[in-house]
Amino acid sequence: MDADAGLGLGLSSIEQYATFEDYLDGQVSETDMFYLEDEDLARQLVELGYRGSGDTLKREEFEARKKVLRERSTQKTNVPKQLASANKDLSQKPFLAALASREELVRNGKLTSIIFIRDHNSKDQEVSAYIDFTHRLKIENFEPYFEGRKKLMPKPTDLSYYNWETQTSTSNSTPNFQVIADNETGLLFKNKRDRKVINVDPKQPPGDNSTRTEIQTDEYLQVVIYDHMTRRKS
Repeated sequence: MDADAGLGLGLSSIEQYATFEDYLDGQVSETDMFYLEDEDLARQLVELGYRGSGDTLKREEFEARKKVLRERSTQKTNVPKQLASANKDLSQKPFLAALASREELVRNGKLTSIIFIRDHNSKDQEVSAYIDFTHRLKIENFEPYFEGRKKLMPKPTDLSYYNWETQTSTSNSTPNFQVIADNETGLLFKNKRDRKVINVDPKQPPGDNSTRTEIQTDEYLQVVIYDHMTRRKS
């Protein structure tokens, strides 16, 4: 029997949320936000069970599951996980070297990074995307990328994706960022942990605790990395 079965919602589902508020946000759909236009109201409706999928956990239940996760994590601290970029020669690959320099901070939750990539896909169509590096690290094995066996490319499941030939676009919030499409300001990404907004318009400042770094590389048509230093709540 699965050890998580007695805890209702699986621990693996809880792990992606840093706080109870993040958990509530994760149950709110973009359609809900369109009609409600109020983040706090949306959370209250989820907490009361009027929104979201399945049975919504109470704050006490959520904290109990987070405590179990912390205890499990503590038990594993004696076995440090090797970084995917460890022992890889990236001296001739500036983009991958830039990712490698951020990997440990991102995995530790001290840094969140959004990667903008513009390049041609396998059909020679120009595509671009804003990629949540933290989220991709969590759901993908990055060793093949650092080893040069795979190429990190935009996906329709990323924060924001656009195919310049078919004019197909998608946007998806992640456990770390909420996508905000503002007609006046342009595309914005709100960090779910500290609520700070990252502005990816190159003509505007990126925002509080954020930096914009253009990577000079022959690996892609264009690469820009937006770094945001997060302040983890104690």
